[in-house]
Amino acid sequence: VQLQASGGGLVQAGGSLRLSCAASSRIDSFVAMGWYRQAPGKQRDLVARITSSGGTNYADSVKGRFTISRDNAKNTLYLQMNSLKSDDTAVYYCHAKKTFIGADYWGQGTLVTVSS
Repeated sequence: VQLQASGGGLVQAGGSLRLSCAASSRIDSFVAMGWYRQAPGKQRDLVARITSSGGTNYADSVKGRFTISRDNAKNTLYLQMNSLKSDDTAVYYCHAKKTFIGADYWGQGTLVTVSS
């Protein structure tokens, strides 16, 4: 499985961006897909995750501002980011798992920079 993330860029605080992650195979059977982010000098942390049944969970820091979704017909994962803050500046990676005990698949990352 190959994952191609896009949509990052420079935005002012309070603005919005939508990230996309296109998969090279069907995603409707993936048990989970998600977005992680890694700021300079920090570890990679979960931002949001969505399961095959549509269940979602979010990091506390993004609840109410970010929305994760998946379009199985387009084999694409999205992250709508609103009310962006400077603390959201990071490289964002998409992630997927076909099965709970299977391999982890990662996209190449897309940089989001929020200017204050």
